[in-house]
Amino acid sequence: MPSRKKTAMFASAFFTCVCSFVMICVVLATQHWMSSQVRFSRTNSSVTVSLTYGLFSGTCEQFVDAGLQVSEKTFQVADNLSKTKAKSMITAIIVILVLSLLSSLLSSGFSCTNAVSNPYQTFLGPTGVYTWNSLCGIFVLTAMILFPVNIEENGLSVELARGCFSFLHTHIKSAHTYGYSYWIMLLIIFLNIASIIIIYFYDHARYYKKKEQERPIENAPKDVILF
Repeated sequence: MPSRKKTAMFASAFFTCVCSFVMICVVLATQHWMSSQVRFSRTNSSVTVSLTYGLFSGTCEQFVDAGLQVSEKTFQVADNLSKTKAKSMITAIIVILVLSLLSSLLSSGFSCTNAVSNPYQTFLGPTGVYTWNSLCGIFVLTAMILFPVNIEENGLSVELARGCFSFLHTHIKSAHTYGYSYWIMLLIIFLNIASIIIIYFYDHARYYKKKEQERPIENAPKDVILF
């Protein structure tokens, strides 16, 4: 059975890993990644399309000239994208977040295993927790980078607006606001870092304790050692 200190430390790491897992589920499930105001010009007037969307679905509204709302509808992100690059990037982000979900699940399992037992294999100990938490954090950070790239480089909001209202013409300007679904990913990264720090402190405390136990033998007189 593990010591009380080890159980407490790995139980804390397990809690942060579970929170990370839940947050990734929230990120995938919600559609508040981006709110965009996309403005288009047309003959003798201008149109503003307001979008709120996530990785799978969203809503769009059309406003003409002085703010008159014409229509509102829901849409599926994949169905509204005509550019291959924008659609491929969204798919890549989804795959990366699913991988981070699996990494978080494995990290939770490793932390729980160490909280209730002393596994013999090295990788099942702190090394495994370090590995899976690091991978989870890297995957989430990659998703955070790819999404803005898709917005700016591939014109994701503009493409979605045109998918909602096909008669739109020249794009004038866009304004973007990242929603809570996007910023939650920062919290996920912090949770993974917290898990690594907790296990790091435990691992090094154990290492120094082992060194302290070996030191009396090293400092003992030679005649005592020979005896």
